[in-house]
Amino acid sequence: MGTALQIPGYVAGTWAVDPVHSSVEFSVRHMMVSKVRGRFTEFSGSLVTAANPLDSTVTAEIDLTSINTSNEQRDAHIRSKDFFDVETFPTMTYRSTGLRADGDDFVVSGELTLHGVTREVPLTLELNGFGPDAYGGTRAGFSATATISRDDFGIDIAMPMDGGGVVVGDKVQIFLEIQVVLQES
Repeated sequence: MGTALQIPGYVAGTWAVDPVHSSVEFSVRHMMVSKVRGRFTEFSGSLVTAANPLDSTVTAEIDLTSINTSNEQRDAHIRSKDFFDVETFPTMTYRSTGLRADGDDFVVSGELTLHGVTREVPLTLELNGFGPDAYGGTRAGFSATATISRDDFGIDIAMPMDGGGVVVGDKVQIFLEIQVVLQES
């Protein structure tokens, strides 16, 4: 297929996420006036790039106990039964189900499992490139975004504010900066 020739440096193979050079972050509206940002520090994933790039697949797992919003009291509350309930649901997983071109970028169709609920969540994906690394290996980089609803995953804590609105918004924006390393066969 000509598609592979249109991606400079494209390499088919199995890749592992490099967590040192990757980030999994989010933001959510807080108190109706601002957004709180956070990240997960423990995650892993695998990407299999196919001869036809559109046949490629990705899986990922995020340790929900690793949440960091720069406030330990808030992080402990998010880990509690009010939100993630990490004692019952310690991980969030993603499994792609398809990939399509969208202009210069891509859309990854996939299933996100969070809080015991699986929903279709598309990722808008920007391919940042493929190339050699300083250690004799090959790397690739991607940026991706998505928006999910807490309520869709059964995380429907209602914390109304006096005068209207809620303490924590329902919509959560997800931001991924992922670097992967080609695995030796």
